[in-house]
Amino acid sequence: MNIIDKLAWIEIQHKAILSAKSYGKDKFYLPGGKRELNETDEQALIREIREELSVSLDTTTLQLVGIFEAQAHGHPEGTIVRMTCYSANYVGEIKASAEIAEVRWLNCSDKAIISEVDKIIFDFLQQKNLLD
Repeated sequence: MNIIDKLAWIEIQHKAILSAKSYGKDKFYLPGGKRELNETDEQALIREIREELSVSLDTTTLQLVGIFEAQAHGHPEGTIVRMTCYSANYVGEIKASAEIAEVRWLNCSDKAIISEVDKIIFDFLQQKNLLD
């Protein structure tokens, strides 16, 4: 089994979650990405969010939300994405940057446009009454 290890930032406002779509992709994803060599989760997530959304995460508020796994979208069967999700406050104005074509606030009615692992995360957050 091939595992893609990723980090994601969970930002919820008004029972909707911030999601991003990269250029050339057909699904929205939770913002984040992969660690670079010797990066901690915190360092990688801060870097990725700054690159993708032009905001800075407040490391003093960083909290693990959970770790979720599912078939990786756009990869061969048996390729699993493991998404380690954190919440954190941020400073700045969210705007698409780098490889991000669009940012959008989504809820559970938007499952047709998100990846499989994000569907699991959305369900988890809805069960906690955090998402509509």
